[in-house]
Amino acid sequence: MDYEKEIKQKKLTRQQAKSKAESYCAYQERSQQEMRDKLYSWGLHPVDVEEIIADLITENFLNEERFALAYASGKFTIKSWGKIKIRQGLKLHQISQRLIQDALNQINQQAYYDKLRGLLEKKAAHLKESDPYKRRNKLAQYALSKGYENDFIFDILTNNNL
Repeated sequence: MDYEKEIKQKKLTRQQAKSKAESYCAYQERSQQEMRDKLYSWGLHPVDVEEIIADLITENFLNEERFALAYASGKFTIKSWGKIKIRQGLKLHQISQRLIQDALNQINQQAYYDKLRGLLEKKAAHLKESDPYKRRNKLAQYALSKGYENDFIFDILTNNNL
């Protein structure tokens, strides 16, 4: 236990941190805020953190636009998140409004609609609720929790008799 604390308290030099940050960014797309938080957790000073982030941007390890596109695409295709939830996630990463909008515009509208319909159909097959109003409400709540918009949800529920 004490040995683990010693390791965590060990400060990295600027060059060690930069090398480690490059590996961290090469593994997966990262936002500047995510990288900033990680560098601070490694015990670096604010000046060093900002210099390392500037270097990572210059060397194209960090790219906010690339991160926003990868985040939106991954959360939509893998996690089946809606645009509302994706927007919130990108805001938490402190991505600019323009980049958020660009990333959300990359999601194909037909694929978005089909994904939501598939989610609702799958959820409807597992629901044991017999009251149609409660059933519809549970489906709507589920889709809302995934971050989909009200108009799409109720359009699909109405047109597909779910």
